[in-house]
Amino acid sequence: MAKKKATFEDAMQRLEEIVSMLSSGNLPLDDMMKLYEEGRALSASCLAILESYEARLETVAPAQEEAEKE
Repeated sequence: MAKKKATFEDAMQRLEEIVSMLSSGNLPLDDMMKLYEEGRALSASCLAILESYEARLETVAPAQEEAEKE
């Protein structure tokens, strides 16, 4: 069974969990580092998702504006 790609909302929820765990300070340094690395990857993924939506909006918005002018 293929693992489905995490949604933006899933990634943000996981980031919140990671921040909470890191903020607690109750983890061994090795675990904290692994969580930090996971958080960085999730952050990059979220940024890529947002950038793709921004690009889509930039192509849709002008087309819609043109249609509204007609």
